[in-house]
Amino acid sequence: MIDTTTNYVEHPEVVADRIETAAKAVGDPRRVLAGTDCGFDSSTGYGLVAEEVVWEKLRALSAGAALASARLF
Repeated sequence: MIDTTTNYVEHPEVVADRIETAAKAVGDPRRVLAGTDCGFDSSTGYGLVAEEVVWEKLRALSAGAALASARLF
């Protein structure tokens, strides 16, 4: 739902759209959990994701999940 290897912050609406797309593909939104793949800065050689960006990305993930939940349930 968010890219943990870049300093680009996704908009909550984009996150919500991605969650909704996944929920439709799965068929049951209760089976979808939005999260990160394995954490920030887990790819060797790509460099650090700025700490303030990490927190903004997590806020966007939370806000997007709230939007998607409101629409799906």
